[in-house]
Amino acid sequence: MRKLITAIGLMSGTSGDGIDVSLIKSDGEDFFESIKDYFYPFDANIKIKIRTLKDNIEKKSDLELNQHSIDKLEKEITILHADAIKNFLIKNKINKSEIDVVGFHGQTILHSFKEKISRQLADGKLLSDLLNLNVVYDFRKNDIENGGHGAPLVPIFHKLIQKKNNIKLPTIFVNIGGISNITYLGKENEILSFDSGPGNFLIDKFLQLKSKNKIQFDEGGNIASKGHVNKIILKKYLNDPYYKLYPPKSLDVNDFSLGYIGNLTIENSTTTLTDLTAHTIVNSLNFFKENPLSIIISGGGRKNNYILNKIRDLSNIDTHTIDIYKIDGDFLESQAFGYLAIRSLLKKIISFPETTGVDNPITGGIFVGIK
Repeated sequence: MRKLITAIGLMSGTSGDGIDVSLIKSDGEDFFESIKDYFYPFDANIKIKIRTLKDNIEKKSDLELNQHSIDKLEKEITILHADAIKNFLIKNKINKSEIDVVGFHGQTILHSFKEKISRQLADGKLLSDLLNLNVVYDFRKNDIENGGHGAPLVPIFHKLIQKKNNIKLPTIFVNIGGISNITYLGKENEILSFDSGPGNFLIDKFLQLKSKNKIQFDEGGNIASKGHVNKIILKKYLNDPYYKLYPPKSLDVNDFSLGYIGNLTIENSTTTLTDLTAHTIVNSLNFFKENPLSIIISGGGRKNNYILNKIRDLSNIDTHTIDIYKIDGDFLESQAFGYLAIRSLLKKIISFPETTGVDNPITGGIFVGIK
């Protein structure tokens, strides 16, 4: 048996609500064990700082214009990641010496394949110094420098989950975070992955703006269930040429706008935006040579019953959350980045031409070792 490596995976998603922390063990191949998961919430002040900075950064040149703010917030975010790990270790009575490596994704502030940039707030060296642990970070850089989109990076972990749980092929994994991304696993070992469209981002942003931050998200899809779809506005959104592009392809939350919504009621706006998420996921099935037997949903969007029911109705395919496999769908990506850190440490491939568009299968991540 290959040597098992213990890793902590960290993920702070596009919602910017906090840090997912996962402790895992793996050999970087087929063995995987999830040990503990933990959520470290950001306070309101940090959430506002993240959203404000992201609103000011729409293109690569904005990074330089906002360099001071970026440097300052990157340090804050990194310190919070260190605090999250310290709290996690104390809470679970885990000795730091048991941890071989930390996979540090960081907080994305800009992702643009067109401009060949994916910038996360993540100071790997500072995190390593604060914790005295080995750290792997900046997972997307090598992929982009070699012709890829730098995303999605989780498909290889989806394949591991499929094997571990003997899920019948073909199947698709859909992670609904701020953006929705899809991994298709075919009968003949095919793997295809891409960002399908908006996930929760437009819904959350609309509700936060309309309610002056009193409503952060549509819990359970309750607001969407009370409204009606505006088919004209939905069609305008679906006419975006992105949806016709053949994958691999990737998106940033800045690629989406609330511009079409106009003066619809809160309920009708939420329903229309939620339908957009479901339609773009189901329309993506057209890219596959064979319809999947199942659609497996992870991420925060899996808790939105309206989205799940709409995907089920539009696709007529068995649709369920990843939780039925005793995997907490809130922590799939943090577990994945722990796994990717292990693969990076072992110099194993983490991205592929079929998943990110990279020229050749390639490893990634920058390693910072303890002194």
